[in-house]
Amino acid sequence: MADSAAFTLADNWYGGFYELALELGPTSDARLARALTALDEAVAVPGWYGSVDREPQDQAAVGCTFESLQRYQHLRGVVALPDGTPIVCGVVAIREDDGSDWLDFYLPLGALENADPRVGAYPHPFEGEAALAHLAWRRPIDDWLAEIGRRIYARAGFSLGLIGDEVSGRVYAADLAEGPPEPRGIGYLVPAHGDLRYWPGTGSA
Repeated sequence: MADSAAFTLADNWYGGFYELALELGPTSDARLARALTALDEAVAVPGWYGSVDREPQDQAAVGCTFESLQRYQHLRGVVALPDGTPIVCGVVAIREDDGSDWLDFYLPLGALENADPRVGAYPHPFEGEAALAHLAWRRPIDDWLAEIGRRIYARAGFSLGLIGDEVSGRVYAADLAEGPPEPRGIGYLVPAHGDLRYWPGTGSA
């Protein structure tokens, strides 16, 4: 097992989340359930689990469902990065009071550092001129997360997608009347006229 794929290696879960964060819209259990089903279909995760205290083979899979997410708060699994490296991943919902539901598919930064030493070469978040150096490893992951977002959008729809380090709630669909900024430190998935446009991060904001 690769270190980056070990549930019980505490370092894998430290350092925050590198996310595909989806603003689903106003609070709706039914919409969140549909988005979870779409996410499960869009990512190649063999099984989802409720605990990081045991490896997947030592616990029962719980499914990527609304009921499982309610019970465990986070669902965890193992996914292959674009280069084939297995890495732990997770799903969490952020449900704002009188605001939006967000669904986040995330890669813990600790596990990303174990998978690729370049991830830890500069301080987080990835901002300023140093952020340009991160694009070598970020862009393949961003493009992969964007494709996952496209698949989810086709099945369940959403108001906005953001890709980057701890991005959920940083921007809202209502803030983008004039489109994403330029330059931009994060990636955007913006619905328009029934289609979804991907605006990659340019390295710095």
